[in-house]
Parts: sequence; structure tokens; C-alpha cells
Amino acid sequence: MTDTDIIDMYFARDQRAVEETQKRYGGYCYSIAQRMLDNKEDSEECVNDALLSAWNSIPPNRPKYLNLFLAKLTRNRALDRIKAENAKKRGGSEVNLIYEELSECIGDGRDIESELMAKELSQAVNDFTSELPEREGDILIRRYFFMESVKDIAEEYDMTPGNVSVSLNRTRAKLRKYLEANGYI
Repeated sequence: MTDTDIIDMYFARDQRAVEETQKRYGGYCYSIAQRMLDNKEDSEECVNDALLSAWNSIPPNRPKYLNLFLAKLTRNRALDRIKAENAKKRGGSEVNLIYEELSECIGDGRDIESELMAKELSQAVNDFTSELPEREGDILIRRYFFMESVKDIAEEYDMTPGNVSVSLNRTRAKLRKYLEANGYI
């Protein structure tokens, strides 16, 4: 079954759409949630919440790429869960580390989460990422969208964690210059 078939099932309000989505993308969504939450039960709940969000938002939305749409829903549900648990985990989660890293190029005392969610800034970051060489862009996306650890990225690209960190530092510096040049900072 193709993504288009699944989306058509959502539009027909056929409940099998959720089952087909779970079969096709459940593991993918779980891996995103698990990287962010590092907890099996929370990750499973997060995926279920993301599937419910998909059911509630398709229609009216018709995602062009179902996998990326589900990734965003899953990521947002995981971020919601992290915010709820933030008092207990302050300073200890991968997400807090990522926001701290991004504060170098985006933050100026404003709430980074709000900045990243702003549609205009999001589009600027997407535009910036699309202009990067493929590997550099992939590393940036894996770190800051999928919230993968530097160690996991290094293993995937056969790099040392130090090389990944240097690449991310340089890319963040380029991102900062890009955002400054376009009036976001």
C-alpha cells in the first residue's frame, strides 16, 4: 500500500488508515521518539499520540511526504512529553543539550523552542539546509530534527564524534551568518 493510498483512506475516514500507518511507519516513529525520550513506554505512547494527531489532522491536511509528516508529529509529541518532565530532567536530556547548542546561533535571550516553531524562521532554516552539501545537511538534520546523538551520527557516517561536533559547530556558525544576513537575528 502506498502513502497516497493511506492518505486517501484518511480522507475517506477509514480507520484502517491508522492500522496501515502503524504497519508502515510505526517503527520509524518509535525510533524518533525513543531517541528523544529514551523510555520504551513513553515512546510507545508518543507514537500512539502521533497516530491520533495524524487521524485528527488528515483531512484537512494532505501531506506531500507522509513519513516526514509523521516524523514531525512524533517529534512534537515527544517534545511535549519532555516539556512536561522538564523539571525532573533539567540539564540531563539530549533535547536540552541540543537547544543549548542551537542557542549559539539562534538564541538571544528569547525562548529557543518558540523561535524554532515560528513558521518564518523554520522556512529560513529549511532554505539554509537545502543549500548545504548533502552530507553536511544530513548531519544537521539528524542532530537537530531527529535529535540523534553525536555518537550515533558518527557511527552512521564513519566519522569520529569529534569530527561530527566540529562539522556541527561550523554548520551552526554558517547558519548564524545566514540568519543574520536575512534579518532573523
